[in-house]
Amino acid sequence: MRARSYKEKEMPFLEHLEELRWRLLKSIISVFIMMLICFGFSDQILDLLLYPGQHIDTPVPLQVLKVQTIFIIKLEIALIAGVIFSLPVIFYQMWQFLAPGLIYKERKLIPLLVFLSVLCFLAGGAFAYFLIIPYALQFFLSLAPPNIQNNIALDFYIGFLLRIILVFGIVFELPMLTLLLAKMGLVTADFMRKYRRYAIVGAFILGAILTPPDPTTQVLLAVPMVLLYELSIYIAYFFGSKQNKEPDTEQPDKLD
Repeated sequence: MRARSYKEKEMPFLEHLEELRWRLLKSIISVFIMMLICFGFSDQILDLLLYPGQHIDTPVPLQVLKVQTIFIIKLEIALIAGVIFSLPVIFYQMWQFLAPGLIYKERKLIPLLVFLSVLCFLAGGAFAYFLIIPYALQFFLSLAPPNIQNNIALDFYIGFLLRIILVFGIVFELPMLTLLLAKMGLVTADFMRKYRRYAIVGAFILGAILTPPDPTTQVLLAVPMVLLYELSIYIAYFFGSKQNKEPDTEQPDKLD
């Protein structure tokens, strides 16, 4: 009886949906568990978020305007932190769902792909936390005239920080997204070069949509997006150009 390879097992559409449902469920369970854990450390995480605003030339004056503000902030922090700490599980489930479209050698690289995906997100979040947020806070607070006193609501401050960190983390996933699309044959380096000028315009449009309504933060997001797009062109060239050139030396599953 003939050995059947992993790639030859074609799943019906409904089975794909069922597999997607279970992988999403596992990711959600991971987020929920990590959210409960992070809620117990919400004070420490809150201190980390307060740090950028307290260590600039003009510290951010914060105030609480509602009775339930602190509780809501802790829930929001726990949720976002739960998602971030669950990224290894989320990316692992995502790459496992996409595994049937990869050859055997590429499927063995899934742990590395998961690590790089998490690393890209953390790099984007760190870039926002250490560089973008302090500069943005200093710039915005300096715009107030002498007769105006800055008093920032704590929930708006935390929401501002979390939004920028998440946006930059997602944007820094562009190289991994390009790698995936290049491996699937959906994008090529020539295609990305051809539409480079449209991508640059799109980066500034996305910067305006995803960031607070001001040109400074828009530019601070758009410039890294353009640089990541240029990096993605090289990724598409080196990884996409080899598609289907190597034989699929897959290990057989059990015999039928």
